[in-house]
Amino acid sequence: MATIIPFLRNQSVFDPDTTQSMSIAFDDICSSLKLAESAAREREAVAIRLIELARRGERDPIRLRDRVLRDAGAD
Repeated sequence: MATIIPFLRNQSVFDPDTTQSMSIAFDDICSSLKLAESAAREREAVAIRLIELARRGERDPIRLRDRVLRDAGAD
């Protein structure tokens, strides 16, 4: 499973449950978009959008995934 943790850059604003939800969504999004580990810029863009949505209060991994995919035009 991919994890969002490397993209949090020493930010401790998220509790473990939220971090796990974000990691689940991140993994699902990268799989849906077929983003390889080597697609660093694209994966970072996904992570930034996920972090933004989580900061705004979204905690559900399915809604996070669906929102990012919709924003990316991949729904």
